[in-house]
Amino acid sequence: MTKSLVASALLLLCSYDVAAFSLSMGSESKAAATDALGSRRAFLSTSVATVVGGTAILSQAQPSYAATAKEIITTPTGIKYAVTKEPTAKKPTAPLKGDIVAIDYTGYLANGQIFDATHAIGKNSALQFKVGQGSVIPGLDDMVSRMVVGQQVQAIIPAELAYGDKGVCLDDGECLIKPGSTLVYDILLKKSSIPPP
Repeated sequence: MTKSLVASALLLLCSYDVAAFSLSMGSESKAAATDALGSRRAFLSTSVATVVGGTAILSQAQPSYAATAKEIITTPTGIKYAVTKEPTAKKPTAPLKGDIVAIDYTGYLANGQIFDATHAIGKNSALQFKVGQGSVIPGLDDMVSRMVVGQQVQAIIPAELAYGDKGVCLDDGECLIKPGSTLVYDILLKKSSIPPP
């Protein structure tokens, strides 16, 4: 589409100045002939510059969007995720069941609305919990158990691994998270440590 747009622009630009080629040398004065000659030179210099510039644009390699896309991984439990940041440590550690982890996260509804985050107003600390102990929703627990320290992922957690058919609702029926909602989390695993004896 970009190439056809550039080609159309080149055609319009060239046809706009085509009048400069029609030089009438009949009874015009020498001044008129000089003006027409100047118009021809202006036309040629503009056209050459436009064609060279257009050719440069057309010959540029188009970016490969597929090469920049993150790989989507699906876990056996049904969570879909993509690694958005690799760990920087040479040998990153992975949490084991019972380890205490610290994560930064942002939780989104399927429409993109944030429902919770560790860095929200009034919060400035990571969420800490024991892996595999049911301290958080099953999908978050499962996702963190598959990560390594320093890694960041974006995970799509199905309703059955989030708040299920209950959702997160008030007594008056208003729901922060509607029943059956799929949730999206950006998760950064900051620390993992063995619990004290």
